[in-house]
Amino acid sequence: MNDQMNYQVSSNPHIRDKITTQGIMLLVIISLIPATVFGIFNFGLNAAILVIVTVASAVLAEYIMCKVLKKDVTIGDCSAALTGLLLALNLPPAAPWWIGVLGAFFAIVVVKMLFGGLGQNFMNPALGGRCFLILSFTTIMTNFAVPDVYTGATPLAAVKANGAYNVLDMVIGRTSGTIGETSMIAIVIGACFLILFDVITIRIPATYIITLVIFVTIFGGHGFDPTYISGHLAGGGLMLGAFYMATDYVTSPITRKGQYVYGVVLGLLTGIFRVFGPSAEGVSYAIIISNLLVPLIENMTLPKAFGKGGENA
Repeated sequence: MNDQMNYQVSSNPHIRDKITTQGIMLLVIISLIPATVFGIFNFGLNAAILVIVTVASAVLAEYIMCKVLKKDVTIGDCSAALTGLLLALNLPPAAPWWIGVLGAFFAIVVVKMLFGGLGQNFMNPALGGRCFLILSFTTIMTNFAVPDVYTGATPLAAVKANGAYNVLDMVIGRTSGTIGETSMIAIVIGACFLILFDVITIRIPATYIITLVIFVTIFGGHGFDPTYISGHLAGGGLMLGAFYMATDYVTSPITRKGQYVYGVVLGLLTGIFRVFGPSAEGVSYAIIISNLLVPLIENMTLPKAFGKGGENA
């Protein structure tokens, strides 16, 4: 070895990219525009109010917590705005405005900031806020009726009850549901945007969706019924959760093998909740439970160090 070789020692990260946290968050927000616009078009003024109030509350909550904790104000990275938008898209369109405020403050203050801020939260903040609201205000959070628009049960509830549902309406979004989950087309357009710009990979969503399809085929009681399977894919929060919440950088595995394992766990849990649980849905709880398992999944799938039979991640 050349004794004259100079070594440069620096702290991590050692691999850098030109894109910033703000840039990533803005790309995700842009990708959600189709689902957001369609949700407001589909459900009307109250949906628009919920989106605006929830996003503003999330940003305000982070600003206040930064001041209280005497930390640099971080609202400029747009992560709080994204959390507020994702939470809003997971709310019933007829919910009162204060639901968005409470959910946003819980998501930012409790789930994110009290654990150290961006990068330190142990679960997806938007889903943490949604689950808090479901447990605290069950009646409001499970009421998807919108006067003069939709009055019946959600299509996913019809799938579970073996009732009538129209898959095409579910794909387009002419159904009841949360503000952002109804249009499968709008969500997939946004997801393609994220994949095209390398914000996310297809590994987690694809593994998640394929695992759920296999599960409902085996245990759903309908066998390989394309209509039944399509109902599970297009109904509820599967697509929104698979592409936007399950792929959250902070709460998903960084190893390639871990991402596949994570996707399988997500699919199994969602299938269990949907097929055997009392509720038709299950995506939010499946993602949160899987978030808690991420440290274990990463520990099990860490690549061996080079020089010790090493292999790539």
